[in-house]
Amino acid sequence: MRLLERYVLSELLRVFGILVTISTLLLVFVGVFGQAKEHDLGYWQILQILPFVLPSLLPFTIPATLLLSACVVYGRMAGDNEIIAARAAGINVMVLLWPSFFLGGTLSVVSLLVSDQVIPWAFSNIERVITLAMEDIFIDRLRAQSQINMRENGITITVTGVRDRTLIEPVIRYAPRGQKAWTLQASEARLSFDLPRQQVWLELWGAHSNLPGQQQTGYLKYDKIPFPLPQRNRQLRGSNLSINDLQREIRNATEDRQLALNEQAVESVFALSTGDFERLNEPEFMKYQYRVAVGKDSELRLSSDLHNRYAMSVSCLFFVLLGSPFAIIMARKQVLTSFLFCFLPILTVYYPITMMTQNLSKIGTLDPSWAVWSANAVMGLFATYFLRRVMHT
Repeated sequence: MRLLERYVLSELLRVFGILVTISTLLLVFVGVFGQAKEHDLGYWQILQILPFVLPSLLPFTIPATLLLSACVVYGRMAGDNEIIAARAAGINVMVLLWPSFFLGGTLSVVSLLVSDQVIPWAFSNIERVITLAMEDIFIDRLRAQSQINMRENGITITVTGVRDRTLIEPVIRYAPRGQKAWTLQASEARLSFDLPRQQVWLELWGAHSNLPGQQQTGYLKYDKIPFPLPQRNRQLRGSNLSINDLQREIRNATEDRQLALNEQAVESVFALSTGDFERLNEPEFMKYQYRVAVGKDSELRLSSDLHNRYAMSVSCLFFVLLGSPFAIIMARKQVLTSFLFCFLPILTVYYPITMMTQNLSKIGTLDPSWAVWSANAVMGLFATYFLRRVMHT
């Protein structure tokens, strides 16, 4: 690598290092706040998940900061007439541009590796911290709010106070869906957590129970009641899986959907051959359609996430393909102006196209193998135009 190329690359690395550090540190607090709000984390749990939130933001901060770095470096060089001086010395402008293209390609690979390996590892560690902190979260919420309402389980726990890990005068109301509620009141209770089984054991002393349909109130000197932990949103998310895991889940969804279709066909033939037409409307038969729909939805959603991961990673290269020649054409020292002129179309065109094609791919309207690349294709067209202008001026 010649001296001029090393100079341009070192300038890009220096500016990019500073900008990506600042932007990531600013956004990390947004990510930590989101996790803390969703799971009711305390200060200690926030500090524990802080190192794992950081890498999950890099795929979002790298493209924008790389574009800003290209605008800063090439805008300054053009404003100081360094581009004109290089051309006057017989140096092709591509010699000055290729370090940014090389950096964009390298960071595309880095972004793909981060999203494929680092982010799933980070999310698994965040999940581990949250799971281990579940007991503290329960106790802290009861201590602060005097109530826990687990709507999905139909359980509400209200206390007058919390002493260490002991609940003072707890009132437990259990209202299963479609059934009458029953209430249990105790003088004291204690919670113990069985995290491997995702259960909470409630030990009660001096409990009075009021069962539905009974006028009398029962008394229990001591009892121990299990109930499931409140379920967080555990929907399979593509961002939490590696590429190999995504491909495996896609195969599993496809196989399960095909198996359901085969079983549905066998049941249909059997019902038609025996004249049992009512069986086609029974819940046992309708479950096959549900399995087919679930399998198709999972297949489309995960396939879209898989192809979108590659497209979003390569966006680093397309950003510098557009930003570097655009900054030279602007030839201004006010680099923020060049960045805004370049980034505004990306905000209004690139990201809307990305979200639209991803959503349409997830519902099966478009094929994700090409649809999620549409935004990069548009960026490539604009980049080609500006590169041609730089080469011929």
